[in-house]
Amino acid sequence: MEPYVTAENIESKALAWLEQIRPYNQHAMRLNATASALLVVDMQRFFLDAASPMFTCGGVAILSTVRRLIEAFRRANRPVIFTRHVHHPGDLDSGIMGWWWAGKCLEGSPESEIHPDLAPRPGEKVVFKHRYSAFYNTDLETVLRCLKVEDVVVSGVMTNLCCESTARDAYCRDHRVFFLADGTGSISEEMHVASLLNLAFGFAHVTTTDAVAAQLTRRPSPGGRGQG
Repeated sequence: MEPYVTAENIESKALAWLEQIRPYNQHAMRLNATASALLVVDMQRFFLDAASPMFTCGGVAILSTVRRLIEAFRRANRPVIFTRHVHHPGDLDSGIMGWWWAGKCLEGSPESEIHPDLAPRPGEKVVFKHRYSAFYNTDLETVLRCLKVEDVVVSGVMTNLCCESTARDAYCRDHRVFFLADGTGSISEEMHVASLLNLAFGFAHVTTTDAVAAQLTRRPSPGGRGQG
């Protein structure tokens, strides 16, 4: 099956998706750079290896985009927080996910590692999670509160599972959520666009990597509102 998006056409695809959801993407916000953090969700070999039962073609397409945004956040001295979805080899934490999915990403395995192109630097936070949302039974909420983060930028895989669940939970914790059309990926265009539409309607400002990167060096406008 041909991938629905590639590194070569991700930019044009993202613009088309944004136009498609534009009537519902009405909560435009300007990033408050001094109170922002980037979440890089589950960009692990398990999801990016074509031989994996959970291969996510959209994740491969966004590798360079996410890397570019990571570098922008680092230059701005803002937190980059990674997540890794893992399960104990003895199925101690699998629960419903143990039979829902064909394969599991086992903690300590090579497949559980973050893709080398995006490897965390020493000192950067890595959240280990066992369910879709990066907030569920993890210390992410505590870390964001201690860092005084208000604006959360969501990137990674899968758009419609872990990224969307994380974005929804961030919104419910009163974070302003910036969700990347060209920095999240799924296994099909239908699933990807459906999530962008739902999130734009109720939970996030759907935008692009370049728009967020450009705002990292700008002062927030009064009230934090503006075009994304």
